Amino acid sequence: MYRLYNSPGTAGMAPHIVLRELAVPHEIVFLDRDAGAHKMPEYLALNPLGRLPTLVDGDLVIFEAAAICLHLADRHPEAGLAPPVGHPDRARLYQWLMFLTNTVQADLMVWFYPERVADEAHFTDARVRLEERLAAMFAPLDRALEGHDWLVGDRFTIADAYLFMLARWSRNLPRKARDLPHLGPWLARVAERPAVAGMFRVEGLSAPYY
Repeated sequence: MYRLYNSPGTAGMAPHIVLRELAVPHEIVFLDRDAGAHKMPEYLALNPLGRLPTLVDGDLVIFEAAAICLHLADRHPEAGLAPPVGHPDRARLYQWLMFLTNTVQADLMVWFYPERVADEAHFTDARVRLEERLAAMFAPLDRALEGHDWLVGDRFTIADAYLFMLARWSRNLPRKARDLPHLGPWLARVAERPAVAGMFRVEGLSAPYY
């Protein structure tokens, strides 16, 4: 049975969605970040970075949300949550997943935690610039969904789970992903999936979801 260490609403959301899409036995272990549970020795023994999420799969321990999603998709290829290796859509999945985790998520994290890159006197300026950058990042994702139900190919994949998580985080920004013409309907469609609704229920997150 898989064990996912997570905190509600954080980067473990995408792997949580994937686990529920797979309908495989799993346990979600919620850590109290406010209490510093992710910095305790027991957790650091699993993830020395002290970050969430972390997946335990038997003797394998893996962290970084995108890596966890890829691992789960590869462990269960029959579920079709990633195109086959070598297929052009697999390359597109890599493209979007890396863009989401390396570019969009990185800037979102700085927007939420500006103290990581600026002193308090420059928080506002840093956030305004990031808001402009993030709007520019969500624009090509919106265009990619024009005329398509899903980000990659003709079915829901781990790229959709990851984009849903980050687009949801944008609800805190002045320019939200949900206000874009194609991302908005796509977000509503993803939110209706039983796995996603179940994730929100288990994580104790209430509407509006995004």
